[in-house]
Amino acid sequence: MTVVLLVLAGVLLVVLIVAFLLRRRFLLSGLGAVTMWLRPPHSSRWSVGVAWFGDDSLLWYRALSLAVRPQRRLRRADLRVEERRRAGPEDLALPADVVVLTCESSDGRQELAMEPSTLTGFLSWVESAPPVR
Repeated sequence: MTVVLLVLAGVLLVVLIVAFLLRRRFLLSGLGAVTMWLRPPHSSRWSVGVAWFGDDSLLWYRALSLAVRPQRRLRRADLRVEERRRAGPEDLALPADVVVLTCESSDGRQELAMEPSTLTGFLSWVESAPPVR
């Protein structure tokens, strides 16, 4: 009985690992998919994820998750970039070369961190939003 449970636990573990790797490959294979760190309002922790630029919103998926839905949806029409800075000593979870943006949206103030090459595309995407009526 114990051997059967161990085999089932091993099979379950392999299935979870394969599902995680397939999800990650799917997320990173799409056009407009970039690695982006997010720090939600009232949090001190950064989370790494994959962001997709859509027509009217940015979809952010947590990297270490099996969820198929985005954890954050930032509407382009509501998003305003307030401040830009380099990652500092208080941002230990971030690579040294990333740029941190403080953004205001309908969800509140959030921080996004991305590589400089991603920053150019992100700012172009935000600025090209159609006018709100």
